[in-house]
Amino acid sequence: MIDDASLTALIRRDLPDAQVAVVDRTGTMDHFNVTVSSCAFAGKTLIEQHQLVYGALRAALKDGRIHAVELKTIVPEN
Repeated sequence: MIDDASLTALIRRDLPDAQVAVVDRTGTMDHFNVTVSSCAFAGKTLIEQHQLVYGALRAALKDGRIHAVELKTIVPEN
């Protein structure tokens, strides 16, 4: 299990400018809908954007704190 603040901190460690919205899908604190907006996504494909976020969450996915993530990435408009 991981709380919203800790999940957000993991993402912001790798993407410091990220705006992160987290929804616990099941109430078990391991299945999440996550929306991330970051300038780091500019010029990247959707797959590359998702890879950046999953990279930030790698340890929590590997150790089971996070079981499932439904991810939406957004490139902010300047």
